[in-house]
Amino acid sequence: MSASIPVNNERRQQVAAALRARVPDRCILSDPEDTRPYECDGLAAYRQLPMIVTLPDNEEQVLAILNVCRELNVPIVPRGAGTGLSGGALPMADGVVISTARLNRILRVEPYARLAVVQPGVRNLAISDAAGPYDLYYAPDPSSQIACTIGGNVAENSGGVHCLKYGLTVHNVMRVRVATIDGEIIELGGESLDAPGLDLLAVFIGSEGMLGIVTEVTVKLVPKPATARVIMASFDDVVTGGNAVASVIAAGIIPAGLEMMDRTSSRMVEPFVKAGYDTDAAAILLCEADGTKLEVDEEIARMTAVLEKAGASAIAVSETESERMRFWSGRKNAFPAAGRISPDYYCMDGTIPRKNLAQVLIGIEQMETTFGLRCANVFHAGDGNLHPLILFDANKPGEFERAEAFGAAILALCVEVGGTITGEHGVGMEKINSMCVQFTREELDAFFAVKRAFDPPMLLNPDKAIPTLNRCAEFGKMRVSGGVLPFADLPRF
Repeated sequence: MSASIPVNNERRQQVAAALRARVPDRCILSDPEDTRPYECDGLAAYRQLPMIVTLPDNEEQVLAILNVCRELNVPIVPRGAGTGLSGGALPMADGVVISTARLNRILRVEPYARLAVVQPGVRNLAISDAAGPYDLYYAPDPSSQIACTIGGNVAENSGGVHCLKYGLTVHNVMRVRVATIDGEIIELGGESLDAPGLDLLAVFIGSEGMLGIVTEVTVKLVPKPATARVIMASFDDVVTGGNAVASVIAAGIIPAGLEMMDRTSSRMVEPFVKAGYDTDAAAILLCEADGTKLEVDEEIARMTAVLEKAGASAIAVSETESERMRFWSGRKNAFPAAGRISPDYYCMDGTIPRKNLAQVLIGIEQMETTFGLRCANVFHAGDGNLHPLILFDANKPGEFERAEAFGAAILALCVEVGGTITGEHGVGMEKINSMCVQFTREELDAFFAVKRAFDPPMLLNPDKAIPTLNRCAEFGKMRVSGGVLPFADLPRF
């Protein structure tokens, strides 16, 4: 677990006084008991008491805070709802947190244009609630959608169980309004089908708060499907289940959702939500079809045929909307359900080619023996986005360190089979060392060049996501001993 660095009280008083001269006192939190709730995000293993937390009420106050921080050379950490899982919102002992929680207004919903304009503190699910009367909704649906905010979704390029058909945040955001470190407002993208100039919107989405502070977002809305049904298919081994995923896509079917859970995750979820899962199966697939009744019936029949041919040992199909929601409730509650069988868990996030699902799952299974820890696997099988939950007990000396090493080995395996170290959780602090595994020094320098273009003083969320040369050198020393890579006994497919 990370140790917190003490905050310099004299510096805190200086910065707080400068901030209070520009923004109302109600927007500034500087006492330790007030800033304590902001010491971490969803990656609670890493904690740091912030020097100051700011909660601006409007865009003008965001600009004022940025100006003060730039003038005093104070690092800035943007924060949404704090549901992120990679330490992207981890504060700095000498820095200011800018929380967008109070920028929580839905500015307008335009049903004919099928878009909504919202502030960054609006919850993901609240957008769909506002669009519901027009039979529209916002498609990206991360498991934390009841709490996570659209600003955080933009920062992390969040996805969800329906991202295979409807895309990630980057595919569903049309425009962002951004406050820069220079204290100016820029707009990236637009409300038309195309915007002039470089596609900086795609660069900004997923930039983890390193390029600017989002103050407004325009999102796409899509029509609610007339109906939807889910297949729950059981498999006697994970290899067959993994190959079935590739078979569905190879058949030319793009399900609305295609999720996979192994036996460990099914057994931890079922007593918690009573979703009706087959807890004897080595793996289960959840495959959803949506659209008109005719389209859904046809797609369900096609998927059923493919899954049976791929070796499914049992197939169940939702017959009512409540049964469909019950099937999904298990997948959506996989993370909290982990607390039923383990004091702590470490949620990883990597993406691999679909064809490699089976071999990576076998590799993770072998790593469980190597590291002496259990792992429950739940993931967006359709796009190869893995979410292994490494189970450990932080009260036992050395277990967290083993969990971290286990996670690093999984990410290294993802890279080795042609994947990447993250899909939707971001790099943050959690995977910054693994960036040294995936990218060359020249590639990392290019990332830094983009950051400097937006943030010349390097004050926005510094020391995250992009590792420095020194960090990669130190990580290389840890990874290589006598010319031999650690975990050499792990499978190299």
